[in-house]
Amino acid sequence: MQVILKDPEYREIQRVARSRHMSIAEWVRQALALARRGEPTRSMGKKLEAIRRAAQCEYPAGDIDRMLGEIEAGYTAGPHP
Repeated sequence: MQVILKDPEYREIQRVARSRHMSIAEWVRQALALARRGEPTRSMGKKLEAIRRAAQCEYPAGDIDRMLGEIEAGYTAGPHP
């Protein structure tokens, strides 16, 4: 892969790479890996279909007011030993 950068951009990337004790190539590989991790791995349609299927199921759940009360009581009880 070839990426054309203006001199100031290249020098900045070079400076950052050196400060991390790595080559520019390694810094670029890590930056690209980080960018890839931020991208969705599945299509939006597949995600929505999974949510729709899950919403059709019945799961055990307690009374919402009771659950919220228990959560609040846990906050006010303080740390446990």
